[in-house]
Amino acid sequence: MHYMHQDKYTAAEIKRLDILERRYRNAARIKITARVEYYHSITGGHYTSITIRNQKTRWGSCSSRGTLSFNYRLIFAPPEILDYVVVHELCHLTHMDHSKSFWSMVASIMPEYRQYRQWLNEHGTELMLESYLEKHGIPVKL
Repeated sequence: MHYMHQDKYTAAEIKRLDILERRYRNAARIKITARVEYYHSITGGHYTSITIRNQKTRWGSCSSRGTLSFNYRLIFAPPEILDYVVVHELCHLTHMDHSKSFWSMVASIMPEYRQYRQWLNEHGTELMLESYLEKHGIPVKL
């Protein structure tokens, strides 16, 4: 796993963060898969697989082959934000662009998508394992 401030953590702390990240990635896979299954019944389209990653700049993507990829850090977001990213990527199964038709489809499923997108733009950098632990009173340093 990759931590930006590895120099500020001991080897034991890095190992602990790695284990915690694996747990949150697994939780993200379960939660995101469930939300994809729920919204897929509404959006339609065909996807082939779901991958969970730790991307630096993307929250999700949809390949032309139907692979849906999601950033595991969405597990730290409010549920409606995670749902927005799921809906956004599922709509790409029908519209592989950000055309007016694409955004109309997103809006038909999630009318308040603009506020969720804005929240993600404003708060996305806060969705980090270390920030999440600190916010919940779980010390990062041992």
